[in-house]
Amino acid sequence: MGLIQAAVGAIGGTLADQWKDFFTIPDGLPQTAAIFPAVPHGTNAGRGSNTKGSENIITNGSKIIVPEGYGLLLLENGKITGLAAEAGAYEWNSNDINSKSIFAGNGILDPLIMQSWERFKFGGQPGSQQLAIFVSLKELPNNRFGTQSEIYWDDGYLNAQVGAMTRGSYTLKIVDPILFVKNFVPATFIQPGGQVFDFTDIDNDAASQLFNEVVSSLAPAFSAYTNDPSKGNRMNKIQQDSLGFAKSLSEAVESGYQWKSDRGLEIVKTAIVSIEYDENTRELLKTVQRADALMGARGNSNLQASVASGFQSAGQTGGAGGVMGLGIAAGAVGLGGLQQPVGAAAVAPQAAAPAAAEDDTIAKLKKAKDMLDLGLISQADYDALKAKALGL
Repeated sequence: MGLIQAAVGAIGGTLADQWKDFFTIPDGLPQTAAIFPAVPHGTNAGRGSNTKGSENIITNGSKIIVPEGYGLLLLENGKITGLAAEAGAYEWNSNDINSKSIFAGNGILDPLIMQSWERFKFGGQPGSQQLAIFVSLKELPNNRFGTQSEIYWDDGYLNAQVGAMTRGSYTLKIVDPILFVKNFVPATFIQPGGQVFDFTDIDNDAASQLFNEVVSSLAPAFSAYTNDPSKGNRMNKIQQDSLGFAKSLSEAVESGYQWKSDRGLEIVKTAIVSIEYDENTRELLKTVQRADALMGARGNSNLQASVASGFQSAGQTGGAGGVMGLGIAAGAVGLGGLQQPVGAAAVAPQAAAPAAAEDDTIAKLKKAKDMLDLGLISQADYDALKAKALGL
């Protein structure tokens, strides 16, 4: 039928020492390798009935060791016939009734792989020769992305469309080896003596396709993140939230290209190296940041400083209008203790004509309303100023 599970987790145990000839992963693999052929370890032809010892071709009696973090796929004529997703030692035998075609392992792989196995499993009795390839089940690092021009998205914090160039990296994980090999990996990587499938290989057209799909998903991912209230709608949190943005990016990629459901791939973590806003966005950020600085207790402090500066300027120039206008602001933020300068700059009270008094009341109310609209005073402050100006 297929694989016989000799021992689980035996790669470092005595069984590996007893098997003088076996298949396992190649030496010197790059950390970003995803698919690669099983290679024979040993000095003679004791690998079952495979007397010629062909690379990654196993036969009855062949012994295979699967290290932690890897899965073993068996194929015949391009059709997947078996999978071992648990670390351990296995023996291939197409006749033994105790052998099995699949060992799904534990955790997230189990339901995904079993579903794919039922869809694509070998339809008949496996033959005597099988192609053995390994699939990495680890997080595969150093997958870089970057934009050559600005991308644009709607930003919840700025309440506007913003543009930026960005670059960074992400880690990938193959969560369903059957889907990945069946639906995505080119044939050159799943044949006798096949090549190593590396996501970071610039000559790997399949990997380049994934890169392009990630770049085209960045704009919707940024939009989803900055418009999520649980993230505080703040773009600057992305560089501190590798898992949160990875989720947004993974969901955007899945929505556009069905990585997980069709290819068995998922983005796990991200690292944003830089975000460079375009000129319009930088100006907008400055404006919004100034507005933020004028809110709450910090805003009151800024306004008090501005009022004091205004009094000083009015005293230096001898202008009474500035002092009178700033009087409203002083009352609004509790600056009643501030004293009007005395001496040459002081203005003696004069009796005003009824019309002038009425104009002055309107001017005060208008300034108070402007301050309310700018968020510099509260509604209660405005009502108190209005009542005072009208003598109520």
